[in-house]
Amino acid sequence: MRRAAVSVPSNIAEGAARSGKKEFVQFLNIAGSSLSELDTQMEISFKLGYISQAEKQAVDSKISNVAQMLAGLIKWAKKGRE
Repeated sequence: MRRAAVSVPSNIAEGAARSGKKEFVQFLNIAGSSLSELDTQMEISFKLGYISQAEKQAVDSKISNVAQMLAGLIKWAKKGRE
């Protein structure tokens, strides 16, 4: 779970350091995939009883917020980094 969580900002940073818009968007999509992986791992943790419903809901809310920000960043990046 830590790996997936750290992978999100790491891929955003790596993509931002690339010179092309296409590469940046590719790394943003990879960041989104890592976020989905984290979401899945949270669901599994809850179903196995490792975390409570309240803990899951708190993290789900944060994952949702990050997903919205990431979607906006992808939309902006596809238009062209203005």
